[in-house]
Amino acid sequence: MKVLVVLTSHDQLGDTGRKTGFWLEELAAPYYRFKNAGWEVVLASPEGGQPPLDPVSNEPASQTDDTRRFEADAEATAALASTARLDSVKADDFDAVFYPGGHGPLWDLAEDADSVRLIESTLRSGKPVTLVCHAPGVLRHATDEDGTPLVRGKDVTGFTNTEEDGVGLTDVVPFLVEDELTRLGGRYSKTDDWQPYVVRDGLLITGQNPASSAPAADALIALLDERTG
Repeated sequence: MKVLVVLTSHDQLGDTGRKTGFWLEELAAPYYRFKNAGWEVVLASPEGGQPPLDPVSNEPASQTDDTRRFEADAEATAALASTARLDSVKADDFDAVFYPGGHGPLWDLAEDADSVRLIESTLRSGKPVTLVCHAPGVLRHATDEDGTPLVRGKDVTGFTNTEEDGVGLTDVVPFLVEDELTRLGGRYSKTDDWQPYVVRDGLLITGQNPASSAPAADALIALLDERTG
């Protein structure tokens, strides 16, 4: 199996003067789940090259065994330093697509036409897409073939309003993931803040927060295992 992991290229946290980017655990935990399953992992981002890391995600309180392993893994860090440009990849070349979160995607991937096309074409070709934490917000402009919002009538989750409030960024982010998924007609659900929670609806898998990244990757692996039986 070959999975495309799509990371943000955006590094500014609104007008706060602080940095943002992708959340390390949401890359590292799935990365090793996929590697352990024998999958080939390809990393991409809108601008290509080294995507920005949210510095908070690499502070001691946010580190995990997977993040420490990733940081010490020369092969993994080399792959991260040379991500493909998103406009150069094709859904046809992959068996699945996975989006880690972090706040960065709310600014760039959520508005990126190449990302929208990738998601739509992957799902329409019968292959799964998984998005974690803030990344489900990237679905905001994706549509079904009839032009209706992709998430309308689908079971979805994503970073909650109370989790956003908990990190003090409710008034900084361009939109709230929970509110946007609900506005688009998604059947949004959640569990307690910061607890793992994954929802699958057909080929679409979403996870609520960083703790959901490994379970979301496991759900994606299980889905493809089911199909290849």
